[in-house]
Amino acid sequence: MREGCRAGGGGRMECSWKTVLLLVCASLGVQYTAIRTLRDSMSGPCQRAYRCRSRYHRDSRWAALCDDSWMPVELPQKHILLFATTRSGSSFTGQLLNQHPGIFYVFEPLYHVQQAFTNSSSRLRRTLDRRALLGAYRDLLLNLYTCDLHFMENYIRPEAQDHITSSFFRRSSSHALCSPPVCLEGAVAMSDSPDEIWCPKKCGALNLTLAAMSCMSRGHVAIKTVRIPEVGDLRTLTEDPRLDLKIIHLVRDPRAILASRIMAFSDQFRAWKIWNATGRQPRYVDLSQITSTCKDMSASAESGLQRPAWLRGRYMLVRYEDLALHPNAGATAIYRFVGLEMEDRVRMWILKNTNSNVSAPSEWNYKYSTTRNSKATAESWRLRLSFDIVKTIQNLCSDTLALLGYKQVHSAAELRNLSQSLVEHRTFQPVA
Repeated sequence: MREGCRAGGGGRMECSWKTVLLLVCASLGVQYTAIRTLRDSMSGPCQRAYRCRSRYHRDSRWAALCDDSWMPVELPQKHILLFATTRSGSSFTGQLLNQHPGIFYVFEPLYHVQQAFTNSSSRLRRTLDRRALLGAYRDLLLNLYTCDLHFMENYIRPEAQDHITSSFFRRSSSHALCSPPVCLEGAVAMSDSPDEIWCPKKCGALNLTLAAMSCMSRGHVAIKTVRIPEVGDLRTLTEDPRLDLKIIHLVRDPRAILASRIMAFSDQFRAWKIWNATGRQPRYVDLSQITSTCKDMSASAESGLQRPAWLRGRYMLVRYEDLALHPNAGATAIYRFVGLEMEDRVRMWILKNTNSNVSAPSEWNYKYSTTRNSKATAESWRLRLSFDIVKTIQNLCSDTLALLGYKQVHSAAELRNLSQSLVEHRTFQPVA
């Protein structure tokens, strides 16, 4: 056993703050691949890790380094990727993982890469192809999985100052980024659901060094993304010896996905909205907004279900509808797949967040909401989409619907009849 550590409960290794600081410094020294050097990035707390100097107690940015109340460290870490598409229920599913105290969860960090590329000069954008963007995505995922949070500074704008930023996308969706050691206020005030107002108000700007230390203190690192098109784009990560990656592939009925996008992104889907309201298809409607989703979803599911060697033991397909209708059973299966017990805290969150009395339309008042009556909303899209649009999607995505077990409808009456589910009974076992 490492000097300065002892065996703790649940098979964990508990270490003194001195030992953990040394582990953090040593690990970051190996992992650090961002622009700045390790000495710049860790000036202060990791230089003389054996002495917690008084000035760190006075400076709230570093005070947590002198507190040994958060010390459980479990090695080696395991890594989870929630791989989904926009409006497929990924925010809800991600929160199932976020509730576990042993998981360091990050919501859509690839957003920063996409923004950096989008905001670059037009000349640079012309030179960036799909392969370059995917390479940047994979590079960031690798660094986050190895707890190098400083690597985010390559993409966060405005640039972080002294490794502190107020621009970390959707930080409030992560308990780990709103609780000790990252946020000292979080021990008392953090609720069981993300709070867009509370976290930045009480915690202030995000200290990426403390975030890295929080990451290293947990046994699992989970990341949610909707920005990688196909599971095949992740092969290099599944084969990387530094990672122990498990992929949860979340899918949803493409008709439901489109209905949700129309409501959540009305400007981008204005033509669809007009079509849905008037019954007349605009000439400028962009059908690729759903056909590309179906293509990517099918390609990924086919790859996973073929059980290639690089996905064995690493891939699980989950239909959102199954999770919404049977959240406890679905969450239990997910936790079993990633190698964790589902704690009572997770069960309580499920009970609270899947039995809401909030009416279905108000689900869209906040596009990242995770509180809903999950059984009522699983197929509520059938009351919002016109039969004409549904027929079009069924023609464009017939192979995807068949592959994933979604029934087609042949009349407006059949579409609106919610007593007959369009979700076939299917069992998708994790790839062993």
